[in-house]
Amino acid sequence: MTSKQTQTIISTNNPYIVLNNQGRILHRLELKANQHILGRDPQQADLRVPDDWQVISRCQACLRKVGDDYQIYDGDSNQPSRNGLFIKHTRITPTEGYALKNGMELQIGQNPENMVILTYFNPSNPQTFAPPTQRFISLKNKSVMLGRDSNANLQLDAHTVSRRHATIDSDGRGRYILQDHSTNGVFVNGQRVNSSAVLSTGARILIGPYTLILQGDELTIADLGEHIRLDAYNLVREVKDKNNKKRRLLNDISLPIQPGQFIALVGGSGAGKSTLMRTLLGIDPTTEGLVYLNGEHLRANFNIYRTQIGYVPQDDIIHKELKVGEVLAYAAKLRLPPDINIEEVVERTLQQIEMSHRRDVLVSQLSGGQRKRVSIGVELLADPKLFFLDEPTSGLDPGLDKKMMELLRKLANQGRTVILVTHATSNITLCDRIVFLGQGGRLCYFGPPQEAMNFFGITQGDFADIYNKLENEQNVVTEAEKFTKSDYYQRYITNHLSIRSQQLPTTAPPQQIPRSFLQQLILLTQRGFQLIQRDPINLGLSLLTAPIGISLITLAIKDKNPLILGTEPDPTLAPLALRVLFVFTCASIWVGLSSSLQEIVKEAAIYLRERLVNLGLFAYLGAKGAILGGLALIQTILIAIVILIGFKSPSTDLISWSLGLGITTFLTLFTCMSLGLMVSAIVKNASQANSALPLLLLPQIIFSGVLFKMEGIGSKISWLMLSRWSVGAYGTLVNVNAMVPQPTKLPDGSTIPLPFEATPVYEHSWGNLGLNWGILLLHLAVYFTVTWVVQKRKDIF
Repeated sequence: MTSKQTQTIISTNNPYIVLNNQGRILHRLELKANQHILGRDPQQADLRVPDDWQVISRCQACLRKVGDDYQIYDGDSNQPSRNGLFIKHTRITPTEGYALKNGMELQIGQNPENMVILTYFNPSNPQTFAPPTQRFISLKNKSVMLGRDSNANLQLDAHTVSRRHATIDSDGRGRYILQDHSTNGVFVNGQRVNSSAVLSTGARILIGPYTLILQGDELTIADLGEHIRLDAYNLVREVKDKNNKKRRLLNDISLPIQPGQFIALVGGSGAGKSTLMRTLLGIDPTTEGLVYLNGEHLRANFNIYRTQIGYVPQDDIIHKELKVGEVLAYAAKLRLPPDINIEEVVERTLQQIEMSHRRDVLVSQLSGGQRKRVSIGVELLADPKLFFLDEPTSGLDPGLDKKMMELLRKLANQGRTVILVTHATSNITLCDRIVFLGQGGRLCYFGPPQEAMNFFGITQGDFADIYNKLENEQNVVTEAEKFTKSDYYQRYITNHLSIRSQQLPTTAPPQQIPRSFLQQLILLTQRGFQLIQRDPINLGLSLLTAPIGISLITLAIKDKNPLILGTEPDPTLAPLALRVLFVFTCASIWVGLSSSLQEIVKEAAIYLRERLVNLGLFAYLGAKGAILGGLALIQTILIAIVILIGFKSPSTDLISWSLGLGITTFLTLFTCMSLGLMVSAIVKNASQANSALPLLLLPQIIFSGVLFKMEGIGSKISWLMLSRWSVGAYGTLVNVNAMVPQPTKLPDGSTIPLPFEATPVYEHSWGNLGLNWGILLLHLAVYFTVTWVVQKRKDIF
């Protein structure tokens, strides 16, 4: 310590600052001159810190007296500090500064592991700012519980935090052991905790939005997670076109987005707005450049922040068959800990989006603007502080557009960082900043919307004239270069960027927190059955189509008994029996495919959003299987009832006809549903799914072995058809081969050809019946496996 510094550490009524460097504290650095310099440089700094406090620059900050208090500036007038000066993650600039009030806390640097906390006090003006409450707890000689519970030793009140989230105990050897008891997990030094972890001094613990630091025997809340900033550095995104030539979607874009700002990404079609938003969100990779969230490399640490980021894509992420309250309740149960008060969270969210009066209304009965509000509500459930929206006002009339923008402005005023893509600019002045992109992903402007017209030199007209000016590619290049060299770039980008290093993390990316398979399976299955019940007409058609179709056979064959071997030889009986059994199979295939072909594709946007948060793929497909299996079971019962009533039952020595009929029908239905589910995962939209139905059905008819004799390559193709194994199982049960009479011999010794000859396909044996059922099960397994692979490939991470 220098003599100059020692002289400032005295007790007076003058304003003073206190510096806390990970538990090392400099007390009462007195402020009595009109200007002070804080730093490590002995030549300039009169508020000097030790040389080993490397986080602090040689000239970290300048404090200038204004009235009874001080205004603080980062660095000096010529050079910003290396690690920056922040208040709630908002960077203080060398030119604008920030007015200090009694009790204010500022941070030097953004990394909680080495940041320095600067607290300003003014004894002569004590009421101007409430000092922050103490946010630390001693771990010495006691067990400490962390969580949302009111009895927790350190209460962490956030929706994504469990009541009893984690405990920290000493192991008797001077070490502290953290035990994870939560739903959303704990991360220590950037890595997910598997059950427990040993904490070393300086360990950084992330629980929900909170960042905790272990300093010796004390656990300190370094960041409440209430404020999130993004810093994008030199973002470049290149893709290859159809001619294998590189095309730039983003062209060297740097942006500082500060906490609580409302940012609009605007520009012409194809300018790269959605690409930039998805890059800032962390779900799209970059060719060059990085995006930081509060100083952390976002994409590498996305698993830490995925529950803290809200994202509303263009397509609605809500089921239209549910009521508004039900949509929010199911989403809350999927995203939040099971011990949270779901009803309370849903009611608070409805108030935030101003939809309490529509709680019991079906989503399908809402207007477009109201549906967008519900989609926003789904994201607000976890109370994220970073919010992305892609075209939330698309298709809305001017009145609804204004209401939506006012809602987003309100969310930003509550401390959230809100970023949206929009084409509508009539209410753009509600934003704090706009990002104007030109063709090729070039940044043509970033700053307040009120100054955009002036920058582009448009003295008459409105905001739309900027679009017209940037229609020409050459104009885009010119304006982008002009902006980069302008004072606007220095004021709104350079002065506010907080990250000076673009080094990639050296450790492996943290793993995602696994969620309870059983809990998600039950919840998704419950939601799926409720969706089915809300469409009774479609459900009725699905259940009754096959039974009605099969019952019509009795009218066509009149008084014949196609499944019973008569007392007299009848060469037409076996072909008739096969045709009837073929109808059984075709009816099952038709309803099986039609019930499942849109099951995944119809909720593609919902699936991708839920998967991005925490949805388990096995739970999702398991729920689909449970729902389709339940439908198949009901359909099997109805089909079996019609068959048992409409047709005389054959006698069989293998298994009772009713049981064998039920097993074969269920396997046919469920396997066809799994085929439809696979196709639903592959197609891009509902129209493609509908078009696929005849393409799937015709081969099943042609290669079933009933209409045509399967020989050569046709016999091999038939092995791939469900119909071949379904008819084979039915035929084995009925014993079609036994219905074939002995051929009639002519006097010359020749025989009259029969319309159908006995074949091993319908051999009446347990081995053959088991083979048919086994191949159906194999098809079922293959289709579900392919579905899993296709869905897995849709994952962003």
